[in-house]
Amino acid sequence: MNKPTEPSKSSRRGLIAAGLAGAVAAVAALYVIAGPNGNIASAQSCSAALTAAASAKPFAKGEVAAFIPASKPLDLTELSFKGPDGEPMTLADFKDKTVLLNLWATWCAPCRKEMPALDQLQADLGDQSFEVVAVSLDRGGPGKPKDFLEEINVTNLTFYQDSSNDLLQDLRKVSRATGLPTTILLDPEGCEIGTMYGPAEWASGEAKKLIQSARGKEGA
Repeated sequence: MNKPTEPSKSSRRGLIAAGLAGAVAAVAALYVIAGPNGNIASAQSCSAALTAAASAKPFAKGEVAAFIPASKPLDLTELSFKGPDGEPMTLADFKDKTVLLNLWATWCAPCRKEMPALDQLQADLGDQSFEVVAVSLDRGGPGKPKDFLEEINVTNLTFYQDSSNDLLQDLRKVSRATGLPTTILLDPEGCEIGTMYGPAEWASGEAKKLIQSARGKEGA
């Protein structure tokens, strides 16, 4: 029986180098997915959102004084919910749009109060590059929230829903969405620009200036 040949020194060095390269790649992948301090994305992957947050910061006053610009923006593209026809979708489906993501429910009095303003904001600013994405977290199907929106004459918002509440739980895991309503401004890459806990008068001039400044349209 022939004795197995041992790899040469050069071969061993190549194997070691390949192993180290694989380990580095694994760490890099983990950094992008988990990010520092458990964040979903690295600051590098959301660098544009960081710039937008800095632009929006001076406008966080008045009706939107509680808006918190992101210091370590999260990549939220994988957050999922259901579209208007019940089809599954994620925030990645809104690529190239600035999105104002609002989590609400009919049992939440402040949510109900701010819904007309969100509808008006969509009427005023909504286009191919901006959308208010209000996601109902009501359990038991779309009937009740749809009836509420019809009752208060909301006509500009597309209906989105997550009756499982998984969306809320996923945001809580990364220290977002402490309660309802929670509203997150996202850049066209799906990265967090900033977060607002509690209601706001989203159709106000102050809210519009904040959003437009984040979009680089202060004068709009």
